[in-house]
Amino acid sequence: MSRKGFIFDLDGVIVDTARYHYQAWRKLADTLGISFNETDNEHLKGVSRVRSLEKILDWGNVSLTQERFDELLNKKNNDYLSYIANMDEEEILPDVPRVLSYLKQNKQPIALGSASKNAKTILKEVGLLNVFDTIVDGTNVTKAKPNPEVFLIAARQLNVRPEDCIVFEDAVAGIKAANTAGMTSIGIGDPSVLSEAMYVFKDFTEIPTEFFAKLISE
Repeated sequence: MSRKGFIFDLDGVIVDTARYHYQAWRKLADTLGISFNETDNEHLKGVSRVRSLEKILDWGNVSLTQERFDELLNKKNNDYLSYIANMDEEEILPDVPRVLSYLKQNKQPIALGSASKNAKTILKEVGLLNVFDTIVDGTNVTKAKPNPEVFLIAARQLNVRPEDCIVFEDAVAGIKAANTAGMTSIGIGDPSVLSEAMYVFKDFTEIPTEFFAKLISE
């Protein structure tokens, strides 16, 4: 059996923390008098915390001192952390355990590749921390997606060539990063949004076990 590297984004792929980000960003935007809705939140998927706040400020035409900017970043993160502190295994998205279990049984290395600096906290809360062979998150990378750095580090740590890696992503920036790295990109979400991915599925319930067998054997 051949050995591939399977790399998973976290938010929107393993767990749905997007709603917690949304609640925290909306709370922050409200304090600044900036309107913020779920469509706006879509534009922040896969984007770093700093860049997200810059975008919100641009939308509201608001400028802040660096001190106030940093203060709001901390506040947003603290709000977010208070939301995710109550997470449990119920938050794991449908069929993710089946997929991870199948890959483990077939001795395929698994990595997490996420921009989140809270990735380990979240994985611990939902009981998946020990499933991954390596975790590359916002504390390990300097360049945000669509730069492929996070996935290339994951491939190196798994000791698998980039062209033998398969990436699961729900954000356009993540799909671009996987494609740039020369990896197989699989979108989880809306096909019209993730059209640059090599394959797109609504969620893992749509992906049959045979598909993973095919990916491993190719």
